[in-house]
Amino acid sequence: MNDWPEGWSGNNRGGDYAQPEGPRVMRQVRRGPSAPPQGGVPQQPSYGDSYGDGYGNSGPDQQQYGGYNSDYNTGQVYGAGGVGGGGHGGGRGERGTPNWGRRIKLTAITVTVVLLATTIGTYFWADSKLNREVDLSKVIDRPAEGEGTNYLIVGSDSRAGLSDEQKKELHTGSADGKRTDSMMILHTGSGGPTLISLPRDSNVEIPTFVGSESGKTYKGTGRQVKLNAAYAEDGPELLVRTVEANTGLRIDHYVEIGFAGFANIVDAVGGVEIEIPKGGMKDTKSGADFEAGKQTLNGEQALAFVRTRYALAGSDLDRTKNQQKFLAALASQTATPSTVLNPFKLYPTMSAGLDTLIVDEDMSLFDLADMFWAMKGVTGGDGKSMNMPISGNSANGNLQWDTAKVKQLVEQLKNDETVTVSSN
Repeated sequence: MNDWPEGWSGNNRGGDYAQPEGPRVMRQVRRGPSAPPQGGVPQQPSYGDSYGDGYGNSGPDQQQYGGYNSDYNTGQVYGAGGVGGGGHGGGRGERGTPNWGRRIKLTAITVTVVLLATTIGTYFWADSKLNREVDLSKVIDRPAEGEGTNYLIVGSDSRAGLSDEQKKELHTGSADGKRTDSMMILHTGSGGPTLISLPRDSNVEIPTFVGSESGKTYKGTGRQVKLNAAYAEDGPELLVRTVEANTGLRIDHYVEIGFAGFANIVDAVGGVEIEIPKGGMKDTKSGADFEAGKQTLNGEQALAFVRTRYALAGSDLDRTKNQQKFLAALASQTATPSTVLNPFKLYPTMSAGLDTLIVDEDMSLFDLADMFWAMKGVTGGDGKSMNMPISGNSANGNLQWDTAKVKQLVEQLKNDETVTVSSN
C-alpha cells in the first residue's frame, strides 16, 4: 500500500510528481485573523482552533485540549478578561466614574434630616421637663400690657431635693418651706435688655388678692411688709400681684429656681468665672471664702457667692448686685459654642436647669431662650443692670423705693424705651 499522496511514489520522490490535492504548508503564527478561504482552498486551522498535527489535521487528542486561545494570534497572550486586558467574552468592564454631585446631595439631605429630627426631639424633650406650676390667671386687677416682655426671676431658698449632707455642704440650713432669696425684673425689647433687682427688704403694700389655693378674696388693709413676705404668705401668684400693684408694670412670665437647681446648672457648665472684689469675701453663714481676683466657681461656691450679704458693706443692696453679675455671667457661659455645640455638655446643662425651674403655665421654650439671651446681652454691654431706685428707709426700717424714679422707670419699660433712670 502506498502511503504517499497521489502523484507520489517510492520511485519518483525526487522526480516528477503530481500537484498535491491542496496546499499543505506549515502554519505560521499570525498576528491577525485568518484570511477567508479563496479559490476553493479550505481555510487552514490556526493554533486558536486546535493543536493540530502540523499539517492542518486535528486528531482526537488535539481536540481534547481545545488548542491555544485564539487571542494568541492577536498578541493577547494571556487571554481575555484579565486585569488590564482588553479581552473578549467573560471579561469585566471598566468601572464608571463616581457621581460626586449625587453623593454630595444625598449626604446633605441625610445630614439635614438627622439634624431636623434631633432638633425636634430635643425641643419636645426639653418642653416636657418644664414645671409649669404658676397660674398667672389667678392674679387679679392686672396692669395693661406694655411693649416688650417682662420676666419676674426669683431665686428661692427651697431645700427640695437636697440631702442632709448637701444642705451641710451648701450651708443652706434646714428651714421648712421656702422663701425668696432674690427677685429681679428682666425686660426684653427693642430698647435693649434691662435687669432690675428688687431688694427683698423693699417696703411694699400687700394689695387685695385671691388665694392661689383657697380661691378666697383677701381684702387689702394697707398692710406694709417686706417684699419677700408676699411670697412667704401665698407663693408666686401673690408675689406677682404685689409687684404689679406697687409698680404698675405687668409681669408677663414667672421663673423660679431653688438652691439645688442653681448649683447643678453651674456644675453642668463646668463652673463660672467671676471676679471677686479687692479684699476678698468671707461669710460663715453662706460659706463664702474667696480671695480677691478672677476665679472659676463651682456650684457650691457660686451659691455661697450669691447668698452672701453680711460680708458686704451695702448688705442686701450689694448682694443684689453680685446676684445680677453672677446670673449674667452664668447666662453668658451657658450660651457659648463650647456648651451649645457640645451635646455632652448641653444636655446635662439643660436637664439640670429644666428639672428645677418653676415657670408660669404660658412659658414656652422660646420665651425661656429669649430670657437667657437677654441676660447674656446684659453681660455683653448691650443692656443695663440696676437696683430698684431707693430713697432711704421707711418708718418700719424697710427699704423705701424712690417713687418719682420708679414711676419714670416703669414708663420707659412700658414704652420699650432705653432706660435712663439710675439706681442712685
